[in-house]
Amino acid sequence: MAIPWAEKFAERTSSIKSSTIRELLKVTQKPEIISFAGGLPAPELFPTERFQEACSRVLTKHSAAALQYGATEGYTPLRQMIAEKLANTGIRATVDNVLITSGSQQALDLIGKLLIDSGDRVLVEAPTYLGALQAFNVYGARYVSVPIDEDGLRTDLVEAVMQSRPKFMYVLPNFQNPAGVTLSEGRRHEIVMLSETYHVPILEDDPYGALRYEGDALPSLVSIDQQNHRRDENPFANVIHLGTFSKTLAPGLRLGWIVAAPEVISKLVQLKQGADLHTSTFNQVVAFEVARDGFLEKHIEHIRTVYGERRDVMLEALQEFFPGEVTWTRPAGGLFLWVTLPEGINSQRLFELALIENVAFVPGDPFFANSDNGRHLRLNFSNADPAHIREGIRRLARAVRSVMERHMSVVA
Repeated sequence: MAIPWAEKFAERTSSIKSSTIRELLKVTQKPEIISFAGGLPAPELFPTERFQEACSRVLTKHSAAALQYGATEGYTPLRQMIAEKLANTGIRATVDNVLITSGSQQALDLIGKLLIDSGDRVLVEAPTYLGALQAFNVYGARYVSVPIDEDGLRTDLVEAVMQSRPKFMYVLPNFQNPAGVTLSEGRRHEIVMLSETYHVPILEDDPYGALRYEGDALPSLVSIDQQNHRRDENPFANVIHLGTFSKTLAPGLRLGWIVAAPEVISKLVQLKQGADLHTSTFNQVVAFEVARDGFLEKHIEHIRTVYGERRDVMLEALQEFFPGEVTWTRPAGGLFLWVTLPEGINSQRLFELALIENVAFVPGDPFFANSDNGRHLRLNFSNADPAHIREGIRRLARAVRSVMERHMSVVA
């Protein structure tokens, strides 16, 4: 008789659900579908030749190290490079503050493992990144959700929920996933002040910060915190900072990083050793060879130009084709914008009609830790060329009008 495996699963697995986005991507693989669903970088922008040259160089000159086990903390030259690039953005860090992870998703999992006991409250934005909720759910997190607006997290509502003593705050300050909004500079200072006042750490997730298409860069939460503690020996008083190469080089590398106080890094290293010993040494060495000598900065400039154009095309198409009752965010960078449908219009029903029109998106519900009214959707503009973006929005607008007409007929 076969073992009833479901009865053997640990209790914590009961809170685990499949990624809505990963499941949707299976549905949207048909070539006739124009998909705005995934947060996918444009594959035609991957620096393939640079990777070919780097792989050849690594295997010729560094194969003994690149193909061997490595330190859990990560490849030292890569960590040094990350520390130097952070310094250019106003963040003081040394190699000892940097831990390389297998993508920023592993970083979120390790942070959850480090900080969350079952039942602990975590303050999150509403909406917030679905992958973070997936990572934290495993450890029994409960959520305190604070709404966002066009200037990011509503800091006027944060202090009230601090009374519940959340274990930490999870914040995406730049071109937030899913909404595309950016936390204003004034609110950044307020959040850091509240963190200090209530002794609630901040987990600053910044996968999109380099992808700004307009306006000036704003100071990171960790740099503001460091300014407040500039005389301290430990420059990471209240903030843990996350970054990734997935949006600037290639997501297939699975390379991210955590920047934090040495005592935090030390404990995370122990946790990572139980997970995978270390991130792929080969991938780390190749990434270093690709990014070095100023190439990464030049490549990011190229990405910004292309993605900025695609964002503009999507915004123009929305303005041209969508009904006036529908609203959307206007991101200054990143990969996404957030659409709000009229009251009573359900984005899941819209998704079904959109597939008939051969266009796809992600309904907004999974991005809310607690509850939503069901009338939001996330659109990605990085993974389709301008002609497909325009045609896709035209198709989606047709589905929106159809679902609105059906709703009005029911109401009438």
